[in-house]
Amino acid sequence: MKTSTRRNRDGSRVTYLQLAHSEWDPAAKSSRTKVLYSLGRADELDRAAIERLIASLTRLLGVEPATGPGPERARVVGVPGLAFTDSRPLGGAWLLERLWQQLGIDTLLARLAAGTRRDPIVERVLFTLVANRALAPSSKLAATGWLADRVHIPGIEATSDDACYRAMDWLLAVEPQLARGVFDQVAHLLNLEVDLIFFDTTSTYFETEDPDEPVWRNPNGRRLPDRPAADSVDGNSRGNSDGNSDGNSDGNSDGNSDGNSDGNSDGNSDGAVPEGAADRVGFRTYGKSKDSRDDLPQVIVGMAVTRDGIPVRVWCWPGNTSDSPLIRQVKDELRDWTLGKVIWVADRGFTSAENRRHLAAGGHGYILGEKLRSGSPEAKAALSRQGRYQQVRDNLRVKEVKVSETERFIICHNPAAADRDAAIRQRLIDRLQALIDGSDALPPTKRAELRGVISTKPGLHRYLRTTPSGLLRLDAAKVAAEARLDGKYLLRTADPHLSAEDIALGYKQLLEVERGWRDMKQLLDLRPVYHRLEDRIRAHVLLCWLALLLARIVETRADTTWTRARDQLQRLHVGTFTGPAGTFRQTTAPTPEARRLHEALGLALPPKILHLDTKPGS
Repeated sequence: MKTSTRRNRDGSRVTYLQLAHSEWDPAAKSSRTKVLYSLGRADELDRAAIERLIASLTRLLGVEPATGPGPERARVVGVPGLAFTDSRPLGGAWLLERLWQQLGIDTLLARLAAGTRRDPIVERVLFTLVANRALAPSSKLAATGWLADRVHIPGIEATSDDACYRAMDWLLAVEPQLARGVFDQVAHLLNLEVDLIFFDTTSTYFETEDPDEPVWRNPNGRRLPDRPAADSVDGNSRGNSDGNSDGNSDGNSDGNSDGNSDGNSDGNSDGAVPEGAADRVGFRTYGKSKDSRDDLPQVIVGMAVTRDGIPVRVWCWPGNTSDSPLIRQVKDELRDWTLGKVIWVADRGFTSAENRRHLAAGGHGYILGEKLRSGSPEAKAALSRQGRYQQVRDNLRVKEVKVSETERFIICHNPAAADRDAAIRQRLIDRLQALIDGSDALPPTKRAELRGVISTKPGLHRYLRTTPSGLLRLDAAKVAAEARLDGKYLLRTADPHLSAEDIALGYKQLLEVERGWRDMKQLLDLRPVYHRLEDRIRAHVLLCWLALLLARIVETRADTTWTRARDQLQRLHVGTFTGPAGTFRQTTAPTPEARRLHEALGLALPPKILHLDTKPGS
């Protein structure tokens, strides 16, 4: 109810009453009041008429007016009155869906599905899986129960696990077009200055007994198509059973009926190497685990991130893939994107000479970490050069050294990290000294056993020295060499225009990728992966990427963390009421923080009445 007051010439005041409704104007980014009905002057109000109007409205909703004041103003009648039948969280899914639409992902997916036999509901299914990953990570089967019972998503009431698997298969098929379209929309929405692209990889392991059987793969780690089984008994190769793009082979929830249930058959029983093959390896296989689980099969996941922490694309490779060549594939696949000049920033695993040549081609540049302990000529030369450090931040000093005519080398020093490295090393030395004290009196076989035990502990074995006579000693030279590296790391670049400060700070932003991996693994539950088919695993990673993308946009534009935003948003519920006049859904009042999040993102809050159906019994 809105009141307005007018002052008369004689100084008296007249108050008017109006029934008004506030509407959000997205263009003006402000709330505007719309007058629905003017009730006239307050001192001339027909209060009996207002009472009759209230009574009519309450009867429409299945309640009857009461004579008492205060909370007993209206009394709910029994059957067949209004019943409160359901309440579900709405806020998180509502904001994510509006952001999904703001990025144009819904229209992009609809356009990609147009002209195919794909059910239009596939976009809603994919959004449900992305929202589930961001709000309540679970398996795809559990996500169907989550949708049916614990969340309200407009446009979809329920789905099946088979529909989820079919949607995932299609998502993988349209990945290149989707990634490009999403990047264009994000760059426009956030006004991204994509001058730095950060790239890094991680691994995710699978708690399974055996790795996948090897199949032939191209240089990018993609499985090569099965060769036609001309020599098969019935002349019908099940390897080509994907002709039905509607996903008819998803009858089993784990997708076993795709003709190659475990991805083992490579269609080359004669042992011939197919054209374009680079390696023969299973997707889930053993490799160097970044989660310290070398005992389990794994896959490698790569991610490209902007300086603002926005993940622009993800990739997957077999678990034994080394880091070094991957960044060349990433650059090639982003070549046609509207990136302009890009400085690629990557860690020490990507600093090979071939990578540097590839990244610098086309006028682009790079900032790469260099392994100080590698013993390379560049590292030795850089450490031997004298010079004065320049203070960049409280915990960062930089020094540029002349090593090469074609590249620049920057030594970075973190005093806090140096103190930490020294303390860790001292603890290791104390443990090692305690183990070898008195070992001179041991028989040679016992000393050899002790040396074998220490060799299984890399941190300790690094500082162990064995004399020609077999005695165990602390390697003082190694300790001194390590002390010279405390808190230091070496960077290299071919860009002649970047300052040493910009190079160092640009490399430090690589932590955004590390933060992305941490959030993908801890907040979005990248693992456990409830799939064993290669394509389903790749699609699962894509869903995690889309969820991380939406979460990062919320964090970037609303200056908060996704954890805090999610907690506030999930307090906004929608209640379902059913009565003789029909069914309606009403939302609870948003918290001040939820309101601020929507305003920061330029999104409208859900209306008070979310849905109204006047059909009795609906």
